[in-house]
Amino acid sequence: MTTDIAVLGGGASGLSAAIAAKEVCRSAHVTIIEKLPRVGKKIIASGNGKCNLSNLNLSEYNYHGSVNAMETIAKMPDHKSFFTDYLGVLCVNGSEGREGGVYPRSNSSTTILNAMRLKLAELGAEEFCGCEITGISPKNGGFELNSKDEKILCRRLIVAAGGYAAPSFGTDGAVMRLLKNMGYKTSKICPAAAPLRVNTNDLKGLKGVRVKGEISALSGEKILRTEKGELQFNENNISGICVFNLAYLFADYEGCLKLQADLLPDISANELTNYLGKIIKSRTDMPLEELLTGIFVKNLAVYLVKKSIPRPLTDKISTLSNREKSALIANIKTLTFEVTGCSPWQNAQSTMGGIHASCVDKNLQSKLHKGLYLCGEILDTAGDCGGYNLQWAWSSGMLAGGSCGKSLKQEAK
Repeated sequence: MTTDIAVLGGGASGLSAAIAAKEVCRSAHVTIIEKLPRVGKKIIASGNGKCNLSNLNLSEYNYHGSVNAMETIAKMPDHKSFFTDYLGVLCVNGSEGREGGVYPRSNSSTTILNAMRLKLAELGAEEFCGCEITGISPKNGGFELNSKDEKILCRRLIVAAGGYAAPSFGTDGAVMRLLKNMGYKTSKICPAAAPLRVNTNDLKGLKGVRVKGEISALSGEKILRTEKGELQFNENNISGICVFNLAYLFADYEGCLKLQADLLPDISANELTNYLGKIIKSRTDMPLEELLTGIFVKNLAVYLVKKSIPRPLTDKISTLSNREKSALIANIKTLTFEVTGCSPWQNAQSTMGGIHASCVDKNLQSKLHKGLYLCGEILDTAGDCGGYNLQWAWSSGMLAGGSCGKSLKQEAK
């Protein structure tokens, strides 16, 4: 099998790359090579099936890694130009309280995939699915791709095969390993946009609890980043979008990272002290178990009292000492957990780490192999939750694909 441009991976960046390559070089034979039976499975699952495709508040603050994502995004068409004007997808801003998020008006991710496949069919690009590439090697000024049953020769290659996150969607890191064997440098790889594991003993009694609050990632006493949102406590990890946006820090701070939660961020410590004083007076003869009733759900209320006051919950509230009250306020405002690890790849939305920026030029062409381009999650950049990772996928795919198509077109002259 031969083709002019092979796009390895039929996800968000791969489909964008194929569209851009074919748009720039209409005469090129462009083939998308996908491991799964169909392209776009991860697109369909994104945003809980609603596809949070971009964000109105794109900035460098929302991207992490050696690759400067915003430099690429700034060069490419914005979501309105690409999705609405070019692909014909109507978009709306905001959904389910996600400020700044951009979604298809249909509220369905299949709308995005269908529009992209329609454009690819119009341009004449091909899809070759059910083909898992097990080898990549330069050959005769192009590349040879090998699978169990196929040998594919191409003049140009765009690698858009994703990272390690969500392996059920075909992104299991296999192509990343192939590139490492070819000499490509990678940054430290770990799950991003994922729950963070903490000591299970510190979570006893909290499983299933959800609470809105503020959470910070710290190394020593240094606050690295703070996020607001709903915290979700599970058997061995803490979850929620606000935690997902801190997970990338594990790559640099493994072994010295902790989470500190403020469970009442809208109330100061002094205000909380006064409020508890009133509660203590009105519930003097009630058991300690009822001290925080009316403030938190039962499980969380009991957990906080147990953690702060190590004596029987049947003791009366009137027996509460000033020291115990101070300990309780400290746990409400600065509940701390040592991070012991990240959740498994199947629970992660993206990959932190990947092919290092030093391996590609400003057009995302490889510095090691001319004619090979990289885009999407396989590169060392990870975005926050809220459409940032998909925006990077579209933009990097367009840049890599357009640059690839342009180089092939210039070669033909």
